[in-house]
Amino acid sequence: MLKHIDPLLGPELLSVLRAMGHGEDIVIVDRNYPALSAGPAIIREDGADGPRVLDAVLSVLPLDKGAQAITRMEVRDQPQEILPVMSDLMKVAKSHAQHLEVDSLPPAEFKARASKAVAIIVTGETRVYGNILLRKGTLPV
Repeated sequence: MLKHIDPLLGPELLSVLRAMGHGEDIVIVDRNYPALSAGPAIIREDGADGPRVLDAVLSVLPLDKGAQAITRMEVRDQPQEILPVMSDLMKVAKSHAQHLEVDSLPPAEFKARASKAVAIIVTGETRVYGNILLRKGTLPV
């Protein structure tokens, strides 16, 4: 047991987050995302929804300061639409990184970037488009 570590951050996920380098991505996705064929390692968090997992990850992960440090998947053919799950993810992201914008990518571009991530965290999120990419930054000196 560790103090001040969210219980959702088990050994496998903590190890990946710790080992990531600056500029590397990790992805948090809903239960419908095609993670198995995407390529990266899969970490299962079936007992929690997307916003809850995002909150746990951002409690320890420093984010990059550049563009697309936080990137959501757009609704196919409706890039401006913000679904409730996206709104919830964006609120959590803003609570940890007020200075960063939440960018977006069309589904195909999101999946292409996700396929190069260090890992995909599959949540129990039931709402579609509950998918977000995080780019790791550096710790202040």
